[in-house]
Amino acid sequence: MAANLPQSFQQPSRQMPTGPSYDSSSVSSSGSTPGVAPPGGNSFNPLPSNRPPGPPITSNPHQLSMPSVSNSNPNSYARSYGSASASPGIAPLALQDVMTSNGTTGGAPAISTAHLSGLQAQKRAYRQRRKDPSCDACRERKVKVQDLEKQLAHARQQINHYRSILKDESPMEVGYQAATHQLEVPEVMPRSARKERPPITQDLIRVRTSLRNYGRGIMKPPPPYRQLGPQPLFSSALPDLPQKHVADHLLSRFYSSIHSVIPVLHWPTFHIEYEEVYSTGSFRGVLPIWTSLLFAVLACGALHTVDSSFGRPHDVKTYIDLSQSLIDLWIDEFTIDHARTALLTSIVLTEMNLKSTGWAWLGSSIRISQEIGLQRETGPWPVIEAEMRRRVWWGIYVWDRLLSLELGRPLSINDRECEVGLPCPVEDCYIQRQGIVIPQDVPQPPTPLLSTITVVRLISQLIDSLKAPSIPTHILQRFDTHFETCMDAFPSSCRLDSSAYLDPRDLAPIMCLQNARLILHRHNLSPASNPEMRAGAISSCFKAAKDTANLLSRTMHSPSTSTTHHEPLVDGWQSTIAASASAMLCTHIWRCTLFLCFRGDYAAALVCIRASAAIGSLRPVNTACGRNLAFFIKCLVERLERGEGGSLEKLEEMMVYVSGDLQGSTENSWVWQGSETGMTLSRNSTFPVGDAGEGMAPGPVATVLSPEEEKDWGGWEGIEWILQALLKDQRQQHPQQAAAASQHSPSTLISQAQASSDRISIANII
Repeated sequence: MAANLPQSFQQPSRQMPTGPSYDSSSVSSSGSTPGVAPPGGNSFNPLPSNRPPGPPITSNPHQLSMPSVSNSNPNSYARSYGSASASPGIAPLALQDVMTSNGTTGGAPAISTAHLSGLQAQKRAYRQRRKDPSCDACRERKVKVQDLEKQLAHARQQINHYRSILKDESPMEVGYQAATHQLEVPEVMPRSARKERPPITQDLIRVRTSLRNYGRGIMKPPPPYRQLGPQPLFSSALPDLPQKHVADHLLSRFYSSIHSVIPVLHWPTFHIEYEEVYSTGSFRGVLPIWTSLLFAVLACGALHTVDSSFGRPHDVKTYIDLSQSLIDLWIDEFTIDHARTALLTSIVLTEMNLKSTGWAWLGSSIRISQEIGLQRETGPWPVIEAEMRRRVWWGIYVWDRLLSLELGRPLSINDRECEVGLPCPVEDCYIQRQGIVIPQDVPQPPTPLLSTITVVRLISQLIDSLKAPSIPTHILQRFDTHFETCMDAFPSSCRLDSSAYLDPRDLAPIMCLQNARLILHRHNLSPASNPEMRAGAISSCFKAAKDTANLLSRTMHSPSTSTTHHEPLVDGWQSTIAASASAMLCTHIWRCTLFLCFRGDYAAALVCIRASAAIGSLRPVNTACGRNLAFFIKCLVERLERGEGGSLEKLEEMMVYVSGDLQGSTENSWVWQGSETGMTLSRNSTFPVGDAGEGMAPGPVATVLSPEEEKDWGGWEGIEWILQALLKDQRQQHPQQAAAASQHSPSTLISQAQASSDRISIANII
């Protein structure tokens, strides 16, 4: 039981004091295991400054120990992951220490000031009666021993109380109380120390050799000590090489999109191997897993190209099918290329809106990486291999966090089992066999991977908080404070208060943060929250959506060569944002548009619509988002025509629609309550045709759009036309309010929306 408990609930080992005499200066450390007080003491009752080092004590049995946010330098990469907190313990305390814990909330009694005053009065009376100073000292020591025994009995009582709580509560209840009472915010740049290995007193070379021999078939040595078996070569026909100019283009698209955010390949090494394959003209002599990795890279590159001559999405499916056909299911010796291939396969399938399949492949990449020991610092390894092991692990870690938050699924990587240092924030060309060489006069561009790691380190606590029916305001404030701290890890162009040009290829890390903000505050839209909390959730989500629209508007400017480290744009911002956009960016823009329309900020909503229109059908989920928006705006216009625009928050139907994919969560959705489930649902499988009330048609419910449904919503031009009409009508009815709002909206869009909406009115929409 104790092994499975959170660290903050486990009690350190304790020893009973055995000495014949005690004094007040050694009481709190005698017979107890030393501990480390956690940084940022806001999570604990303050202890006296003169207390000797010892295990800290918590007075609330539901309160978890939480390390506070660190303001360490985000550019330092010579750090490693870990927790800065220590487990709270119960130890013998001096009377002055127990006095400071009078804020106990768990019902545990503390020694009061009146009791202490009475005790001191007894001592003074005793000294007046007795004149022998030696007897006074003996009796005083005896009183201290008796007091210590009482404190130890009280400590045992508290420990038993905590253990009974942990025994009676389920893990869900513990997580709920953690979300309700306290927030564990990890450090922005964590530290971790490698675990100490037990000392070896004898030579075990012969023993290791015997274990490798006679343990074969029963066990494998741990990953750092495992000798990799031979990898099989092709046993069937070799696949054909793609045309060189096609492969070159797809590799360049992969490098500028996926690799710039999750650099799981050492690009100079991979490119040399790629050129060697094409110089020989075939895959002869190449390992099948490397060939599988190449086709997965080509599939990712095909996803992020806007050139129709490459035949996407047909080529994407072709490349990923080839990649999977080259994986040997009967092999039991994995390499880092297996983990890379599984990760890229998960990304491809998720981008093609096959989220469940992508989730399953993510699990494969995590299991493979753990099998080969990427989650721990081992070695020694060559310089390039050591750095790539870190990058591959953190790439998988980031994808696990992002996909879990996006789909509302549990995390697959436990933070307590992640013991690997952060990747080095340099370009691949500086990671060489002889070491990492960084020229002093060459400025290093920002590293999206480290910025993203800074954000996703919080997601485990965010997901735990989402398990509660509603999130208290003080917890939301602590999350927001951490989000602000995370901004220090971003380049200046990504700051929310900046007005500089923002390259669309730099959007991914900052949009991860904005998406986490919106999903966090959206949780309180549930009817489990009171009306004030629901209104606050709308306001906070609207603010996150407004910030997102501002960031998007800055990508629609004309860049200068001094404001971006990427290659210059050729086809304009539309092609660049379309090529670099991910499925998660599409769904985040969709969520933001819902809240902007709900709050009537149609100018900012038009920014999001134009970004979504630029992406178009390159991401299948983007089309589904457009179809949903068309329906939502139709419902919104109908409510406005009825004069209900000022009471949308009181209409449960509109609250359900604006919550979006929150209704896809098993734990946090509310619209499905009272609906058919399980066997009843599968026996009466139906889906609505057209609007509600137009009839039901039998048949299986598809999870993707049919070709007809992809075209039945009018396209992005129709949505933009309606929003322009709403914007014009809003300005005519409330000219002063619209003028004030336009000062905080992207100016480039306002003038375009005004010119386009002059000939449109809301009556034309109906």
